[in-house]
Amino acid sequence: MNKKLYYVLLCLFLAGNAVAQVRITGTVKNAKDGTPVSQASVQIKGTSTGTVTDDRGSFSIQAPNANSVLVISFTGFTSQEVRVGNQNTLNLFLQEQVSALNDIVVIGYGTARRSDLTGAVATIKGEQLMDKPVPNISQALEGKIAGVDVNVNSAAPGFGAKVRIRGIGSINSNIDPIYVVDGVIGVDGNSINPNDIASVEVLKDASSTAIYGARGANGVIIVTTKRGRRGETRVTYDGNVNVSELYRHLPTLNSDEFIKVYNESFANGQKFDPQGAVWTPPAALNHINFPKLFDANDKPLYNTNWEKETYKPAVSNSHQLNFQGGSEKTLYSISLGFLDQNGIMATSNFKRYSARITLDNDVKSWLRIGGNINIINSKQRVVSDGNGSLNVPRMVSEEVPILPVKYPDGTWAGNFDIAGLEGGPNPVHIANNRYTLNNVFQGLGNIYALFHITKELDFKSDFGYNLNWQKNNFYSALNLPHLSQDQGGDAHIYSFTNVYWQSENYLTWNHKFKNGHSMTALLGISFQETNNQSFDAEAQKFIDDFFQYHNLGAGSVRQGISSGDSKSTQQSEYARITYNIKDRYLFTATGRVDGSSKFGENNKYGFFPSAGAAWRISEEDFMKHQTFFSNLKLRASYGITGNQEIGTYRSIPQQSANQVVLNNSNQSAVSPEYIGNPNLKWERTEQADAGLEASILKDRINLSVDYYRRTTKDLLLQAPIPWSAGMYTSNVYQNVGSVRNSGVEINLNTVNIKTRNLTWSTNFIVAANKNKVLKLNAGNADIFPGPNFLGQTNVIRVGAPIGSFYGMTRLGTYSDKEGDLAAQHSLHTGDRKYIYNADGSPYYSIIGRAYPKWTGTFSSSLTYKGWDFSFDIRVVEGVNTAATFKHSSEDRQTIANSLKTVLDAWTPDHQNTMISQVRNYKFAQDSHFDTWWVENGSFVRGQNFTLGYSLPDAALRSMKINRLRIYASVQNLFLITKYTGYDPEVDTYNTSYGNNSNFSQNLDFFSYPRPRVWNLGVTMGF
Repeated sequence: MNKKLYYVLLCLFLAGNAVAQVRITGTVKNAKDGTPVSQASVQIKGTSTGTVTDDRGSFSIQAPNANSVLVISFTGFTSQEVRVGNQNTLNLFLQEQVSALNDIVVIGYGTARRSDLTGAVATIKGEQLMDKPVPNISQALEGKIAGVDVNVNSAAPGFGAKVRIRGIGSINSNIDPIYVVDGVIGVDGNSINPNDIASVEVLKDASSTAIYGARGANGVIIVTTKRGRRGETRVTYDGNVNVSELYRHLPTLNSDEFIKVYNESFANGQKFDPQGAVWTPPAALNHINFPKLFDANDKPLYNTNWEKETYKPAVSNSHQLNFQGGSEKTLYSISLGFLDQNGIMATSNFKRYSARITLDNDVKSWLRIGGNINIINSKQRVVSDGNGSLNVPRMVSEEVPILPVKYPDGTWAGNFDIAGLEGGPNPVHIANNRYTLNNVFQGLGNIYALFHITKELDFKSDFGYNLNWQKNNFYSALNLPHLSQDQGGDAHIYSFTNVYWQSENYLTWNHKFKNGHSMTALLGISFQETNNQSFDAEAQKFIDDFFQYHNLGAGSVRQGISSGDSKSTQQSEYARITYNIKDRYLFTATGRVDGSSKFGENNKYGFFPSAGAAWRISEEDFMKHQTFFSNLKLRASYGITGNQEIGTYRSIPQQSANQVVLNNSNQSAVSPEYIGNPNLKWERTEQADAGLEASILKDRINLSVDYYRRTTKDLLLQAPIPWSAGMYTSNVYQNVGSVRNSGVEINLNTVNIKTRNLTWSTNFIVAANKNKVLKLNAGNADIFPGPNFLGQTNVIRVGAPIGSFYGMTRLGTYSDKEGDLAAQHSLHTGDRKYIYNADGSPYYSIIGRAYPKWTGTFSSSLTYKGWDFSFDIRVVEGVNTAATFKHSSEDRQTIANSLKTVLDAWTPDHQNTMISQVRNYKFAQDSHFDTWWVENGSFVRGQNFTLGYSLPDAALRSMKINRLRIYASVQNLFLITKYTGYDPEVDTYNTSYGNNSNFSQNLDFFSYPRPRVWNLGVTMGF
């Protein structure tokens, strides 16, 4: 009886216990964007019972009872504990950890924990680049990293931005940072599809960049693309469509205002030539002379707004498809991309097709092989803009409003229809009939083999290859006169092929000592080779527009033909040692020897060392019991890097093939072209860096501060030689001079609110840089590097920053009481008044700076349940922009249209003005680059605003997808500035629209306007 009772009670207990158990199902997602968190740990607290989430972020687990607590955790996220209670379904959101101390950071030839770094390295994750519909990585980096100055100088479709890291460190050599894409050095990072990027690391100090030796002086941008992942294949689609629109305007005269100024200009000029002996005015603007433009009452038939006719809203779209998957031994990814970007300027566009494949395979436990290949083909239609005389933005301002786009019979109208005007076609006519078609094909890839020789020793052999082929076809139609000069059609073909390969072989040894010490050592050798080929040909005077650039032989005038072939090589050996003492004291030493064919026989090799140290104070024993600091770190570094970015063969004498006329016929000839310099050597940049990193209040506040001082010596300068040397060129490369950059960078990140459903974080970035030329050539004489616009616009002077504007100081205009003073300078009442030297010669001085004193970005991110909102506001302060377009649009009445500012011109009744009296061009005062043109270029820009929504799980399950996020964003929502042009961040004096020379920045001669962009996008995961 007792035994039976015992079994009954036991069964009742087990049954009750079974009833108490609860089956819990649910999902785990990223609180920031709603993406599933795969492989997250879900564990019953206090037990060993647990599971992991699948690819959809789903899980199922049996809890003992309603009082059980689930612990959900995943690397990079804050762990979360949830009491089961009476819930059977849990939809959980994990917050990303603001502290990234354990994040793996890509550095040169390896990776490291962020907590172990002794140098200044900034990281941007790929997802942070995706909300902005930009075509390349350089634009995506704008305002994201302290000390990285990004200038989007041209808004033309497909063009990149100018990137400068910690100031300008050279004069004539290339000052762009180098891009390293999946280990391949020197790739054009702007050619990479931003959607393929997993992360971007920016190496800023010498401790980080010295491993790249002679190519690291201007900073290094490491791009890591997306790789495969273990598990079933995950498919992701990203697509967006956007509309660009002109949102700032350059006010020009309407028809009535133009006629008024036109007539006043001739009336004012008549007093200098009353008999018309020197200047005979063209026909009056009336119906008799121009019946197609004026009615019988001499009223203009047209009042064309050329901005509205030329700049139209443009629709662009982008589509990206990515596949990621793999098994325990093999990982793969495939991505396909298409971008169709149309510009607000008529007919300008850019199309890019991209495909990428990556593969990683563990063949054996001791061998992994893999590689990737990236194929990109882009087609770009470039409409003439910039510093040329026959360009669209210029004619938007100069084309007179009394003309139509086309006459009723369909023929194009233009300034050449009115005698006396400078004969420019209208901007719509130019946009449709003058263009360059750029076709670029790039094949980038690498293959590697990683040998695990021992548990601690690895050997990696990596071969990288980059093929870049481009062909530029230019044509200007027959009916497009060039400033009244008929070229009869102009066709130009330029092709360029660049083949680069590298071989990297290095050993990595990781060892942990028993006393809490650890060490990593790297030893490698590198070989690099670059081959370039080019072809250039031009013809004019075609019989019609049929042949264009397809048959240059159809042009009767050959303007020239040339070709080129060059080769450069580099061999390097490098080593790095990092030593870690109990995660408290960190040391790094790096050394690299580079040998380059570019330099003189006496200086082929250079050695570039660096050293860094860090102290993690928060890991000390005396800090263990405090909770204020979760991380407190001091670091310092010093190193030397180099710069070899000059043309090939600059160290040796060169001859050129030419043609000369002998006996009335062309004869081939060879003549000296370039004097070599066997002592030519590397630029050397010495950089010291000190930094502080602090995370407080459980990582709610994160602060990093850096101070740097970098001095570049042995500047590569094209110094002049006497013309008496009889050389075709007047310059030869020499190592002269030095320049210093010093500055402070501050990054402050705060998590203001952090709850289960709501997170609000902010980020402040501030960077200040001071540039100073320390030494130039013998005697420290000023150097005028150009560009030239009515004289020199820039000067390089000891004690001043690179990028200094150089010109005259405008005081106003001469009043009718200052006629005698004006006459001393052969000027008249109503002319512009300047400062002059005691001898009466013009006084020139530094009148502005092209690079800012400081920049900053304020960013904020807010997430609430499935909603997310973020914005970036960028600030640039202490900089000038030269509005050189004022020359054509304020100082040239009667030959072109003008800005409305000429309505404020000098008159006998209005003499207190900066605008001189309007006169016909023959008697107008010569223009000078002066302080009136150099304006305040500081600004505050509403750079990017994004609002997104991720659908909840219930909706996703019915749709059988893992993720669906819809978002809307706007770029350039607002711009606060005193600058009177389209945009203060601009440069039109460059060699290839957006890739500018060192000195040319913030020079605005009718730029392609930067638009406001409205974007709607979707991200789907399967």
